[in-house]
Amino acid sequence: MSDIQPRDEELVLRVGGGDSRALEMLYERYASALLGLAMKVLGDRASAEEVVQDTFWRVWRYASAFRAQRGSFANWLFGIARNLAIDELRRRRIRPQLVQAEGSPLGGVEGPTDLAEEAWLRERRERILRALERLPEAQRRVLELAYFQGLTRQEIAESTGEPLGTVHTRARLGLNKLRELLRSQHVQETG
Repeated sequence: MSDIQPRDEELVLRVGGGDSRALEMLYERYASALLGLAMKVLGDRASAEEVVQDTFWRVWRYASAFRAQRGSFANWLFGIARNLAIDELRRRRIRPQLVQAEGSPLGGVEGPTDLAEEAWLRERRERILRALERLPEAQRRVLELAYFQGLTRQEIAESTGEPLGTVHTRARLGLNKLRELLRSQHVQETG
């Protein structure tokens, strides 16, 4: 057994071919550094985590667009994360202007209500992620591929090599178990 790890460029080529394990290896290498970058730009862990997830979703989706001749994979990856974080920062700057333009004072009733709602949503998201961690690995993997990477069940079956029926069963069982866990934590379902 060799301790030599594949190079980034080899892994991104494998990702382009649908290899989810290669994506996981890249995630393990870079997720914490990307989180640090996003935290530095945004100052908010929840938003920074979303930037990291969106970055890897884009790597999965656009791996075939990577060209080693133009620069290293790390530079490409950090460029994606940086652009996503800056876009989020711009959205935040625009939002208060829109609220003020509608005649609502920034320090009025809407401000604290928005903050309270944002805190509630953040807490709800954390509870969902903790519940997701408690699922059996096979069920969690299917749900993560579906919800965080946007894959269809057919695409999950193809990328994992599992029969489509197995993927359907794992998704159904995982969702049912997740629902039970969230009910026990008093997390309400939406629409």
